[in-house]
Amino acid sequence: MTTAHPDHGVEDLCAAGTEVYTRALREGRVHRKEAVDAPCLVDLGLLNPDVEDMRWLEPVAPAVALHRLLRNAAERIADERRHEARLAEAFEPLMRIDGRRTAADTPTISVISGMERINRAITRSMADASHELFAIQPHSSHIGPHPGVHVEAMRRDQDLLDRGGRIRTLYQHTLRHAPTVQARYEQLKGDVEARTLDEVTDRLIVVDRSVAFIPASKDRTLALEVRHPALIEHFATTFDRLWHLATPMYPEAAQRPSHNGITPRQQAIAALLIEGHTDATIAERLGLNIRTARVHIAKLAATLSSDSRAQLGYLIAESGILKQADRQDQGQREP
Repeated sequence: MTTAHPDHGVEDLCAAGTEVYTRALREGRVHRKEAVDAPCLVDLGLLNPDVEDMRWLEPVAPAVALHRLLRNAAERIADERRHEARLAEAFEPLMRIDGRRTAADTPTISVISGMERINRAITRSMADASHELFAIQPHSSHIGPHPGVHVEAMRRDQDLLDRGGRIRTLYQHTLRHAPTVQARYEQLKGDVEARTLDEVTDRLIVVDRSVAFIPASKDRTLALEVRHPALIEHFATTFDRLWHLATPMYPEAAQRPSHNGITPRQQAIAALLIEGHTDATIAERLGLNIRTARVHIAKLAATLSSDSRAQLGYLIAESGILKQADRQDQGQREP
């Protein structure tokens, strides 16, 4: 069974086609059997049957082929220009209508569909940025299906830094030692800061406090591009308040201390336990898998000598570990 020959144009002539066409030019013709692996040459008009002996193929001179291809390209361009003229003629009377939806202003909220289009929109916005990018990256945001997306993100981030811009990013504590995050900050050069929180909002990117991008679906294949000044201000205020509460991670990391044998991760779990959340909810909110969350809950119960879920909540409240943690965190944030 032979492999189907890939579709391509003359500008992307395949290796087999280049070899056969070159030999045909040198020798004046080639046998049909020699061109079996390069059917593109006949399809593209570079080889024609010999009218005196159909077993052979004769090459079209490169200058003749080039002239024909350029003429075809010119005709296509002329067709496109005529199409543009017809479109302009059709829309001209419509654009003169005085209505609410006829203004050419940039929409304040737009829906973008597809990861590729979303990333293109972010890249376009960052190409014009000169001041600041701030972002919230939950635990799922660094696990993407396309590695090339992260390469493009690194490039556009570094371009902003090279223009004198600033980047601030909030992560969940679960990403504090993630290899992808560590690699990011080893490569970026410039005014970059990162902090972490036990819980963060869904993904948020704000560029120069003029445009924001937020998810519009759980699988992140839909996004909203937001340019409404009031919403941008709301996003910025929310980010600044979360940033103030967060623990520094880069360029200088601050370590959150344990309290009476209770780790910072277990303190976060304890806070959600006394609110009555299930193991699954706790895991989702803290960016953990459910098995890891249950291991921490078991260790917390053992440390507090709890025999049941109900008793654990009572012991957490009585122990004062959450109040101690709040006082410690406040002390770290104060200048």
